[in-house]
Amino acid sequence: MKTEPETFSIDDLVRLGREPWTGVRSHFAKMHMRAMTVGDPVLFYHSSTEPPGVAGLARVSQTGVVDETQFDPASQYFDPKSKREAPTWDCVEVELVEKLPRYVSLGEIRATPELADMLLLRRGMRLSVQPVTEAEYQRIVAMSREPAPPLPEKPARPPRKPAAKRAKPAAKKKAAAKRKPVRTPKAPKRKRAQGRSR
Repeated sequence: MKTEPETFSIDDLVRLGREPWTGVRSHFAKMHMRAMTVGDPVLFYHSSTEPPGVAGLARVSQTGVVDETQFDPASQYFDPKSKREAPTWDCVEVELVEKLPRYVSLGEIRATPELADMLLLRRGMRLSVQPVTEAEYQRIVAMSREPAPPLPEKPARPPRKPAAKRAKPAAKKKAAAKRKPVRTPKAPKRKRAQGRSR
């Protein structure tokens, strides 16, 4: 289950103990929550942060919870079309199991062959609630209890090539530029012949 840590983080769940998973506005994600039962384990995932990843574990403590944010005009999740007598959005309540001893980042998940088929890694998969297999869940829990993998070394940058110098103009061109233009002398004006008087 994904959440933005600025909105609700694993530390908030540690402080509160349990919380309804409100604010889901995808019908597909809503159907995944409706398929949950009390006691189902949850991977508490931090999204829209750097790096994203699994920060803790939770458990479904209640199902069929009406999402009250849909009726609150001050909430960003307000839905004016939803009616209290027939609410559009419901959710589950989750309770804290533990904050993981080590944050398991998305990059680490992506680099683990056993997790290659996770829905989380599929291109275009943006659902905030996604099903996870038992094997995937246990693998991520185990990773959080292992030492962090070494960070990949950044490749050394190749040395910069010196900038190419502009070729100097040929000596002949310089000499031609320095020459002064030659002036052609004008031809003398002819005098008009005077007519004889009778």
